[in-house]
Amino acid sequence: MIPFDDSRLTAMGLLAEVSTGLSAKTGALFATAGLSVIDFETLIRLARSPRQRLRMSDLAAQTSLSTSGVTRVVDRLEREGLVARQACTTDRRTSYAVLTEAGTERLGGILPQHLADIETWFTGLLSPEQLDAFLDVLRTIRDAVRPCATAGADGAPSAQAGLAEGECRTPGGDDTR
Repeated sequence: MIPFDDSRLTAMGLLAEVSTGLSAKTGALFATAGLSVIDFETLIRLARSPRQRLRMSDLAAQTSLSTSGVTRVVDRLEREGLVARQACTTDRRTSYAVLTEAGTERLGGILPQHLADIETWFTGLLSPEQLDAFLDVLRTIRDAVRPCATAGADGAPSAQAGLAEGECRTPGGDDTR
């Protein structure tokens, strides 16, 4: 007998439905600001990073884009003046994507409504206790399935030069795919 009623299938289905629904509720706002979802994700990750910058390899790891994919996104955002590239003073192979003042202003223009949308369609539907528990669960799953998702953030391991795409150095020194 095929277990079509398996709770694991229900969990994945619900997660997909929630993700799709939230994207539909929030995506239109990004479009009104002239941003795609990946543009917004790139800008908000830079805004929330130390010194509002990330190594290009860390930005690729955090967004799950290929290095060439993140280069195309940063190129486009740089042409719009929202991001700048900054060379690393100690390693000429490394460059940073840095949020510009214009990028901060663009985010500032949509962030109040985005936060209101998040409150309406997501966090506001949960009690504070439910939200805390949910965040813990999401971090546990994220750390297992996307160990590089916080690469370059304060205290997080950085995606290391010389590692294959999709790998990152974990705090214990193991390489993770």
